[in-house]
Amino acid sequence: MKRDSLVRGTLILAMAALIARIIGVIQKVPLVHLLGDAGMASFGIAYNLYFLLLTVATVGMPGALSKLVSERADTGRMAEARHLYRASLAFAAAAGLILTALVMALAPQYAKLAGDPEAVPAIRALAPALLLFPMIAMMRGYYQGLRYMTPNGLSQIVEQVLRVSTAVFLAWLFLAWGWSRPAAVAGASFGGVMGAVGAMAVLVWFAWRIRKGEAADGTGPAAGGSPLSIGRTYRLIFGYSIPIILGALAVPIINFIDSSTVIPLLEGRTGYEAAKETLGILTGRAQSVAGIPVILAIAVSQTALPVISSAQARGDMAEAERRASQAMWLSTVFGVWLALVIAVSAKPLNGFVFGDTEGTSVIVMLTAASVLQIVMMTGSSILNGLGRLRQAAAHVYAGIAVKLAATFALTWWIGIAGVIASTMLCFATIALLNFRLIRRDIRLDVLGGRRLRFLAAAALTGLAGWGILIACERWMPASGAPWLDYFIQTAVTAAATGALFAALLVAFGVIRKRETSILPGRLGRLASRFVRS
Repeated sequence: MKRDSLVRGTLILAMAALIARIIGVIQKVPLVHLLGDAGMASFGIAYNLYFLLLTVATVGMPGALSKLVSERADTGRMAEARHLYRASLAFAAAAGLILTALVMALAPQYAKLAGDPEAVPAIRALAPALLLFPMIAMMRGYYQGLRYMTPNGLSQIVEQVLRVSTAVFLAWLFLAWGWSRPAAVAGASFGGVMGAVGAMAVLVWFAWRIRKGEAADGTGPAAGGSPLSIGRTYRLIFGYSIPIILGALAVPIINFIDSSTVIPLLEGRTGYEAAKETLGILTGRAQSVAGIPVILAIAVSQTALPVISSAQARGDMAEAERRASQAMWLSTVFGVWLALVIAVSAKPLNGFVFGDTEGTSVIVMLTAASVLQIVMMTGSSILNGLGRLRQAAAHVYAGIAVKLAATFALTWWIGIAGVIASTMLCFATIALLNFRLIRRDIRLDVLGGRRLRFLAAAALTGLAGWGILIACERWMPASGAPWLDYFIQTAVTAAATGALFAALLVAFGVIRKRETSILPGRLGRLASRFVRS
């Protein structure tokens, strides 16, 4: 298989993640109708706990494995790379067993702490996915280090298709049989287990295919160096993975804080049922929709880490600087573009996907926060690639401290807006600390002297998009089917907003030929026709 460049790898992962995210959002449509916002709160509690534990168990190790494998692959030490990979898989299998047992045993205590005892069956139904996902994460980290992004992208799509179809089918089936809402929520949660099975099957197939290719071109297990000792292997893995784990916990911890505190903090202000429904809107609607722009940052981060690590391992800091600048440019420009499109069309999108416009303001606020999250995640990945793992992790916990303090200070005052404002402050703190440290090692050349023009283009696009939406609502003839009206309004507003922002970036000279040159093949040649030199 051919290795992917930074931009090609980013595009593969971004498109796969976008497809997976769209499937995940579509899933919420029938689930919200079947389970209601209260049921979605239980569903969200189960998944937020699951993702937090999965991050603790695995996220650092795939990132560390990616960095270690990329350094060895570029210096001809593939035997060491494969040894590290096998050791990571062994650890993942053990971690999966332990986590599954803990979740099964402690589900009632956590559900009580989160203020929703009905979430216990959902938490336990999802727990078996922890048996497979740690190993899936290690396999993805290995492919990422070798810069094979297609296996990771395809496995994400298959995972989502199986997860969503199983979740919707079981939730519908259990309700049709007259079972309780908690049982239906548990059926929906079990979709995560089937998704894990599908993802594992895809990755195993690619492992067989890659092994055949290595045997044919003479790069099999015997090629390149010698295996490491067990002690040296795990010292390397944990030495790199622990700081990455601590850094990668930012978003899961934020979601965990929100899932655990929103009901207790809002209950006295709005009542228990209203507080639970607000949490359901946050976890079932806003996090799904506002998470769409973030997939770009995830794709950039996963692709940039091994590329920057390889450049640093070779001592080529000019290349590391160039790649880091490309990564930040991609995530910033395209991230803001996606966030603008979603924020402006949030009202009809909410109505189309979820059947009503309840919670639109929450979606808009969280989408705005996603821009800061994108910058924060990309900066953390650059620091990890440069070997500044511990400092990047320390920045996360400075941000988490801000999040906690602001949550308790603001939520009682302005409700759910305070929860999201505290998240924005957290991301902003981490991003600023990241930039300060990155500048000590390399110079990031992202927008140069074009920052004000970029902000002006974004502001004008937002205002114009809002005007387009108002025009659609007032003058577009009603079809008699609300879902169709919402769909047309979403399509028109999103398309016009996206096209206008792209046109303004070109007109204001924000995008130049230097940026279009990093785009692959025909896409780069097409874009270069419309921009200045």
